[in-house]
Amino acid sequence: MNPSIEIRNLVRRYGDVEAVRELTLDIRGGEIFGLLGPNGAGKSTTLRVLATLLRPTAGSVRVAGHDVVAEADEVRRRIGYVPEGADLYDALTGAEFLELLADLHRLDRDAAIAKTGPLLDTFALTPDIGRPVGDYSKGMKQKLLIAAALQHDPDVLLLDEPLDGLDVAAQETLKGVLHAHAAAGRVVVYSSHILEVVERLCHRVGIIDRGRLVALGAPADLLAAHPGRTLSELFLQLTAADARA
Repeated sequence: MNPSIEIRNLVRRYGDVEAVRELTLDIRGGEIFGLLGPNGAGKSTTLRVLATLLRPTAGSVRVAGHDVVAEADEVRRRIGYVPEGADLYDALTGAEFLELLADLHRLDRDAAIAKTGPLLDTFALTPDIGRPVGDYSKGMKQKLLIAAALQHDPDVLLLDEPLDGLDVAAQETLKGVLHAHAAAGRVVVYSSHILEVVERLCHRVGIIDRGRLVALGAPADLLAAHPGRTLSELFLQLTAADARA
């Protein structure tokens, strides 16, 4: 199977600051890939490049076979993206927000409702879907964002701290959804600081520090190469995050 995400020598600068440095990475269809790193390591920047929200300073990135610069519209049709701390349209109801996203993806509204309905039911969000988003709790907004990202059945799902605000039941529901999405041959890129969840959930992880990839592999393989360490301890060793705290 060809990689669903191909990153080659990606560089992204903000002025004189190099947030991502010569990142090369393949992420295959059918896997949940964990993107790890301390604050400021370049994780969110990398996700924004994948989502076509930022242009690479140098290098190339292809998502689902399409270049994120030359074919940005094609990439957007094939991704779902849940950014960290996203702002929503508080005046819209939950249903209106989903309809807006369906229209932007040029989906049939009935088909979109059929796709998201079971997930809304599982998230216990259906009774509140007619309420203004401004009345939602943080967790309810996060559930709505996840449902919106999945309603067009994207080839690639990009998640930045997706468990933020979710209760335990919703977290378990989301994990099941992600496993099913990957089992269908699609890609999930999962960025989080909750390393225990990443270790159990992800098929492979990449650890980024100061914009560079410093470790890559299945969690079990990385831990086997460093006997006696937990993933958290290995993370701290590779990133020196404890020294910066």
